Amino acid sequence: MPVTIRDVAKRLHLSITTVSRALDGYDDVASETQKEVIRTAHEMGYIPNRAARQLRRRKAETIGFIMPASAKRIAEPFFMEFIAGLGDELTMRGYDFLVANATTHVDERELYQRWVGGNKVDGLIVTRLNVQDWRVQYLIEQNVPFATLERSNGRAIYPCVQVDGEHAYFELLRHLVDNGYHHIAFIGGPVELVNHQNRLGWIRKAAGELDLLIDPAFIISADLTSMGGYQAAKELLDITPRPDAILCIDDETAFGALHAAHEKGLSIGSEIGIVGFDGTLESQHTEPPLTTLDIPLYNMACRLVRMLLKTLAGHTQEADVDKIIPELHIRGSTHRS
Repeated sequence: MPVTIRDVAKRLHLSITTVSRALDGYDDVASETQKEVIRTAHEMGYIPNRAARQLRRRKAETIGFIMPASAKRIAEPFFMEFIAGLGDELTMRGYDFLVANATTHVDERELYQRWVGGNKVDGLIVTRLNVQDWRVQYLIEQNVPFATLERSNGRAIYPCVQVDGEHAYFELLRHLVDNGYHHIAFIGGPVELVNHQNRLGWIRKAAGELDLLIDPAFIISADLTSMGGYQAAKELLDITPRPDAILCIDDETAFGALHAAHEKGLSIGSEIGIVGFDGTLESQHTEPPLTTLDIPLYNMACRLVRMLLKTLAGHTQEADVDKIIPELHIRGSTHRS
């Protein structure tokens, strides 16, 4: 017969209530007692009834992540690494992980409302923030804990991981100038996206420090997909005179730009330089390998989970900000021989 909590309590000469609260991590049980309960339960092969524990604690023991409507597919390299980090960290900490893909903005809102209203999750991870982001405001109003990748505008503060790319972009543009690139273009994302505004701002600041002029015609928006990058790059490469280097908001966009340059018959690295952002694994295997600003996507996801679980445990985390500095990886796509 399976071991019950009553069996554990009898072995230790403790009440069932004490054993239950020790296993659930309540701080009104002495630390040594809690350790002994956990050790004994493990030795005896006791497996807690998860559903009963969730009911007692009034928690779903589940963290949610809703793919933003701006994401076209879950198989994007960014999301594959990011979701892997979220899932692995949550599994290690005993939480379930609920993921959904919102194909439209209406779907996205309905998913948030359904999960929050139905108490399906204890908290959420949010990414691809807009400058004014309704998801942040909604979760604050509903008093639902969350942590974000990047931060939207507004007075509210909350746990987040932020990328600080100012120095990295200066190093990148200095590398481009040193290699003879002087006509810089940027393929961004939707203009309301925090990443678009931050990265374009860093590029402009670095260009000013290096006495580079960026033609407004060389700044263009796409939709964060390889197809969007391909179409935007084709448009830039048809301009006369055309740019000699294209900086992309992410690696996925850069993959499309590489395709457009190949199709145009340009020698990538000699006639045109192309740069990504994110440092996805696929960036190492393009032709030629893609110069990119690398951020540790997997580790960033793990950090967000730890931030959110601390909030759920009652620790004050509202002002917790984890800064990430990108690392420049110079590869063949910007190497002039």
